[in-house]
Amino acid sequence: MPHHALEITLTRPLNQAELDTACRSMPLAANHDTTRLMALVKAETPDQAARRLRRRLNDRLPIDVITTHYPDAEHKVLLNVALPPATHAVLTAEAGRDGLTPERFLELAVHRALADHAMQEIDRLHQEVLQLLAHSAPARLLAVVGHALTRLPKDPTP
Repeated sequence: MPHHALEITLTRPLNQAELDTACRSMPLAANHDTTRLMALVKAETPDQAARRLRRRLNDRLPIDVITTHYPDAEHKVLLNVALPPATHAVLTAEAGRDGLTPERFLELAVHRALADHAMQEIDRLHQEVLQLLAHSAPARLLAVVGHALTRLPKDPTP
């Protein structure tokens, strides 16, 4: 049975006692501020692994989202979110109106939100370029952008 690398995003940082308690249940690796954890879970599928991890740790940790750490063959990452019953009921009703499962409805909503975000970023950059062009010659701006792009750090940090 394969192991799946899962990332746990927490709703708040853990204190040392909470982290120690969770680590007694299963091996976990924490990031520097204990807001994200990594785990390897043995299961047939990533979905089974995420459900198993949530069942095992949900009472011990303030889990927000569990995701697969590596994309699958279709470049998708599994997102495991536990919704409150009222929210789940609304989601199920909305999905049913569109003839979709709640999972598919949520997947499409996330894709739309990401596409909207990408378009907003493109619009923002377009406006900034127009501002720069109002005060610079296109050839000079292109040369400066080319110069900056050739000097980007090898591993930029966000």
